[in-house]
Amino acid sequence: MKTLKGANNTYFGNLAEGIKSSWLGLKVSLRHLFEARRSRKPVGIASPDYFAQQTGIVTLKYPYEALPVPDNGRYRLHNEMEDCIVCDKCAEVCPVDCIEIEAVKSPGEIRKTSDGHSVRLYAAKFDIDMAKCCFCGLCTTVCPTECLTMTKTYDFSELALDHLNYHFSDLSPEEAVTKRKAYEDFQAAKLAAKEAAKAEKPAAVPLPAPPPPTDAVPPGSTPGDGPAPEPAAKPVVKRPVIRPTIKKPGSDQPTPDA
Repeated sequence: MKTLKGANNTYFGNLAEGIKSSWLGLKVSLRHLFEARRSRKPVGIASPDYFAQQTGIVTLKYPYEALPVPDNGRYRLHNEMEDCIVCDKCAEVCPVDCIEIEAVKSPGEIRKTSDGHSVRLYAAKFDIDMAKCCFCGLCTTVCPTECLTMTKTYDFSELALDHLNYHFSDLSPEEAVTKRKAYEDFQAAKLAAKEAAKAEKPAAVPLPAPPPPTDAVPPGSTPGDGPAPEPAAKPVVKRPVIRPTIKKPGSDQPTPDA
């Protein structure tokens, strides 16, 4: 064991060294105890004064006090059904399949979203299982109406995993069956009207055959006496054949070439 400066390795020297080292540790504890008379302010990491607080109590009185959550933090998902058009893009892009959607078609427009989109589908089922969610934020990125967002709620622990499955459907199971039956009846009535319109459409009347041309009727006959005679064949004119001639030497008369 190290001894005090100038002291011998004796019993009293070791005792003095122990008292000194104990006092140094006690001074650190007393300083922290004195500084703990006030607590740190709940300043978020985005604040420029976050690292300026070097003293004070670190632990806050949670849940009565909590540090501010960043605006771009990714925590629990929430869907605003009034602005949802049930496009199914969030369920398709989810890498862990934590979103389940079941859509029911409507015969007409249901409502308008806050940004002007037309809603033509009912959400018979819109479940988000936060126990599977990996908090990637892809579903909020592809949402065309920005109805799916990640809130600042980060403490949503439950005793059972089933309680982490959140339901955002705006229809009860009975209402979903009714809406589905109404759309099927609408489609059946539309098909029946189409078949009735096709049956009431008059049949096409064939057009009469055009009369024969006047130049096909021979002189002295009237139309309708019988089929027109075939035109006479043109006479074949035989063209003369020109043969080259060869002049014999010493003769003025050309000899025809055989």
